[in-house]
Amino acid sequence: MHGLRGVDCRRATKILVARSHFLVAEFDGVPAASLCALPAAGIGVAARAAIAEVAGQTGLNSSELAAIFQRVAYSSKCWVQGSDSEWLLEHAATLPAYQGRGLMQALIEHALDKGRAAGFSRASISFLIGNEPAERCYARAGFAFAEEKHDPAFQALTGAPGFRRFARAI
Repeated sequence: MHGLRGVDCRRATKILVARSHFLVAEFDGVPAASLCALPAAGIGVAARAAIAEVAGQTGLNSSELAAIFQRVAYSSKCWVQGSDSEWLLEHAATLPAYQGRGLMQALIEHALDKGRAAGFSRASISFLIGNEPAERCYARAGFAFAEEKHDPAFQALTGAPGFRRFARAI
């Protein structure tokens, strides 16, 4: 467990490093924010393997697994991810009751420290176009626009035109 630095709050707060690549920030003992931080290389293959493993453990057959992959395929036309040499941050979220307390900034700082310690010199994070709070948060953490992709079919399904990627040196 690591102390949470730079957060403007008076109650005990900490970051838990989960067994996976997820970091979780607690506020007064309540999980309040999290993000995932890991090398970008091989993430697609690893995600498919993990989904297949869980599907097998829960008794899904091959046609049900194929249906899962079909349902998520809509995002592939507009997903943006940096190069395999980057440290990838993703799945960042803060519970509404805990927003504005600096938790995500502390998690990002901790995640970037982990990436730097692992030998990475660049990091990136992708998010839905139009997620203005996320965009402001990542800009405050030193990330800047790198690219975006749009897809009309994705927008019809989700309401967001696509994904935007920010990147920065670490």
